[in-house]
Amino acid sequence: MNVLKIGDYAYSSWSLRGWLLFEQFGIPVRCDTVDFRAADVAEQLQDSAPARTVPTWITGEGAVVWDSLAIAEELADRHPEAGLWPADPASRATARSLAAEMHSGFGALRSDCPMNLRCAYAGFEPSSDVLADLERIETVWRYAMERFGGPWLCGAYSAADVFFAPVAARMAGYGLPVGPEAQAYVDAHLADPAFRRWRAMGLVKGADLPWYARDYAQVPWPGPTPMQAKPIETGTPINTACPYSGKAATHLMEMDGRIYGFCNPFCRDKTVADPGAWPAFMALVD
Repeated sequence: MNVLKIGDYAYSSWSLRGWLLFEQFGIPVRCDTVDFRAADVAEQLQDSAPARTVPTWITGEGAVVWDSLAIAEELADRHPEAGLWPADPASRATARSLAAEMHSGFGALRSDCPMNLRCAYAGFEPSSDVLADLERIETVWRYAMERFGGPWLCGAYSAADVFFAPVAARMAGYGLPVGPEAQAYVDAHLADPAFRRWRAMGLVKGADLPWYARDYAQVPWPGPTPMQAKPIETGTPINTACPYSGKAATHLMEMDGRIYGFCNPFCRDKTVADPGAWPAFMALVD
């Protein structure tokens, strides 16, 4: 069993990358969450030494892979059929360059615009350093998409897009000034079902962490508007088993006049947050 140690869904940009490397390419993994409110992350990872940060992947045979780029490369070696990197050599070389630059660069953007998937801001004024980061990001995005045709950076979705998913979240969350081509790429991430599933979990799991908050006016999240649903206490669901675990349905939600059951509050609440992001649930609806 693969085990992935991750941080808070709403705030941990590197954990998002680690999770997408499994989720987007159909590689099974169990996620264990490190609590950012509790002890130091390194202390919580003592059973996974020498790892000190999230994400950290513990392979089935017990190897510890404690860096997101290393996770991408090791997964690609172990699962060549999954297509983490493009098959075409020129496209693959570009994708690796993009991921590596994201992995090591854009410090001003990271520092001034921490990822927060629970809100979006208006009124943020980017510094000259953030603007320089944005200019560079748009340059490399434009290069890749013009050469390989889009809609993702190197044609089809690859690990390069995984590495830029939190950048798209930052651009959306802070209303950062980018051109129409870059904005279309950001919008593609916001609409991506896997990204939406991660954000839905972040909306309902974990406490608000004040050190990620910024003192700007809040505006609606710029991604797709979720279908309307609500948790309820009583009723008869159309399903007797949770669509995710197969366990008995004990927690209920209502959508479009129909009642659906789930095995625990988290399964229900993540679905309420964005029903259309969850294929297993939508199979019940359809």
